Amino acid sequence: MHKYFLFLFVCPLTSCNFNSHLSVPLSLPGRRPLYLFRFYSSPANIVAPPSLRSVGISRSIDRPIRGLLSLDLTPAAPSSVVLRSRVRVFGMEGGFKSKGLASLMAARRSLHSSLDRSRVLASALDRAGPRLTEIQLRLPSLEASVRPIRARREALGSSAGHIDRAVGPAAAVLKVFDAVHGLEPSLLADPLADLPAYLSLLQRLEEALRFLSDNCGLAIQWLDDIVDYLSDNLLIDSRFVSFLKSSLESLKSSSAPLDGGLLVAALDKLEGEFRRLLDDNSSPLPMASSRDNTIAPSPLPVHVIAKLQAILERMDANRRLDRCVAIYVDVRCSNIQASLRSLDLDYLEITLAEFDHVQSIQVHIDKWAGHLEFAVKHLFEAEYKLCADVFERAGPSELWTGCFADIAARTGILSFLRFGKTVTESKKDPIKLLKLLDIFNSLNKLRLDFNRLFGGKACAEIQNQTRDLIKRVINSACEIFGELLVQVELQRPNPPPSNGGVPRLVSFITNYCNTLLGDDYRPILTLVLVIQRSWEQKKFHESLLIEAIVNIMKAVEANFENWSKLYEDAALSYLFMMNTHWYFCKNLKGTKLGELLGDTWLREHEQYKDYYAAFFFRESWGKLPSLLSREGLILLSGGGRATARDLVKRRLRAFNENFDDMYQKQSRWVISDNDLRVKTCHTILQAIVPVYRSYMQNYGPLVEQDASASKYVKYTAEGVEKMLGALFQHKPERSMSLTPRQSNGKVIPASVSQYHTTSNIV
Repeated sequence: MHKYFLFLFVCPLTSCNFNSHLSVPLSLPGRRPLYLFRFYSSPANIVAPPSLRSVGISRSIDRPIRGLLSLDLTPAAPSSVVLRSRVRVFGMEGGFKSKGLASLMAARRSLHSSLDRSRVLASALDRAGPRLTEIQLRLPSLEASVRPIRARREALGSSAGHIDRAVGPAAAVLKVFDAVHGLEPSLLADPLADLPAYLSLLQRLEEALRFLSDNCGLAIQWLDDIVDYLSDNLLIDSRFVSFLKSSLESLKSSSAPLDGGLLVAALDKLEGEFRRLLDDNSSPLPMASSRDNTIAPSPLPVHVIAKLQAILERMDANRRLDRCVAIYVDVRCSNIQASLRSLDLDYLEITLAEFDHVQSIQVHIDKWAGHLEFAVKHLFEAEYKLCADVFERAGPSELWTGCFADIAARTGILSFLRFGKTVTESKKDPIKLLKLLDIFNSLNKLRLDFNRLFGGKACAEIQNQTRDLIKRVINSACEIFGELLVQVELQRPNPPPSNGGVPRLVSFITNYCNTLLGDDYRPILTLVLVIQRSWEQKKFHESLLIEAIVNIMKAVEANFENWSKLYEDAALSYLFMMNTHWYFCKNLKGTKLGELLGDTWLREHEQYKDYYAAFFFRESWGKLPSLLSREGLILLSGGGRATARDLVKRRLRAFNENFDDMYQKQSRWVISDNDLRVKTCHTILQAIVPVYRSYMQNYGPLVEQDASASKYVKYTAEGVEKMLGALFQHKPERSMSLTPRQSNGKVIPASVSQYHTTSNIV
């Protein structure tokens, strides 16, 4: 350690100048520099400046002081003493009084402590060097940022108002964005828990989005304008301007939804709730529950309908009503199809090629009428009202009528109409006329319902197919009815029944016409004829129907008159005429057809029956009694016994041969009416049995004693009676019906088929 001496001299001065020579180093030979300071102070109380106080010179002096201070200074940290007072460096003086030595030693210690602190400060300054370098590097950018401050004062003054006006709308938009974000948890929850609250939140979201939609563009425009203002007036750095403009352009061109897809998610939730409400409250309607002919109640409870309406209101506000309509149609179609599925409607899909004959679809037509009435009056009626209730507040009437039309078309109404069309395209059988009238009657009873349910524009396809079906039914019915007379006339050349019974054509036509004139079919047939004549712009008169029926019956009469001439056996011809006339007389009395033809007509047939019965007896059994003549037997009874025996044998042989031949033939003949058969057999018995019994009683013994008696006495009177009583009984056989022949696709007159039955037509 080196010793240095510092001489301090303080003397009073009134003033002095302070210059940058804070410390003056003095170089001494062979020693480190000495710092010499001279202090001047006013006589007043002098307080040492902070730099001197740090080295221990901190007392007040009022007189000059001289002192010698020896300091130990290290080479690593040269010291300097900064005196912020009036200081002047002077030359070193020698000699101090011992009186001030103690004070100088104290100062020495203070200065030594101050130098240590100076070394710490120097180290801190060394470490601060890199930071100062960094600050120096940042100064250009700071200078660029501060540069706008040099803008015009008026521009700077007005910028605050412009910025406030631009930031205000943007702040309001951001506040609404925050509100939308707050709705997210509730709107992503299931609306089942509280649907009204959910709908209220959704409405708030819609209002917020409308606000954002209306104001986001305005806020961006305001921000765009203020950025242009700041840029034009050089109030902000150009790089910052570029960044702001890029951000604003991104906002303008963004296609992302303002709510981040929250509205779409909420509407999807509502769609799911809409479907759930329909699924949970829809159930098939069984046909058994509708047989009381009352209109079914609404398929959905009132509170469910109210919820559906509330959902539809929100969907309509967001232009998603069509999706709810599709959901509604899908669910309700499934429900109606489930109701119809239990009815076993497979027959509706039968093709024309699958019809063997008209009778094969008769049972289907009966079911068709009942199923169609159930579908229209119960299923579609209830669905029509439900569509109106659910969608009445969601839009115009075309909305719910179109929805109903879609449901009706997809759930089977068109299948019912197509089945009717298939029936009209089948073979033109007279029995088909009754089935066509059944179809027309079913459609006519549902006419008002059809017009009300399917009368809108949306149901145009159903209307067209219904009109087409009605047109086909009416035209086919009138065609069959008009051709019936021709078909009867063309049966005339065909052979009559070989057993002499009533022809199937006769029984069929009489029953058929009687059915057409009955209370069930006559009004329907009349209406069909009226409509058909109106299409031809012709008037209909009731006499047209009556004349047509009378002409048909006259054609039938002409037919069996002609058929009677085709028999080679006259007795069989008379039996046939007796049967047929009696059939008219007995079966038409008291019927609609009998009333139409009149009592005179019926009495004439009864007289014809008696007339032909007499001829039948005369040409057949009436000839037998004369074969048992007693002529010649009385005269020979005395002495010509052998001659009488031969005569009896010849007459019994002739009787037996004729009886056997007649019985053999007529045992295959038929008298259709049992009363007429009993009466006819009784007449024959009364004519044959008494004569035969008397003859055998009187002359039988002549033959019975002969060895060949069995050749002549073949029957007893009781045996003959039994055989005759069993005649003309009906034997089951295939009957005849009137069926049409088709050639080249055209209907031609019918022929008699012995392989087809129509016994089920009444």
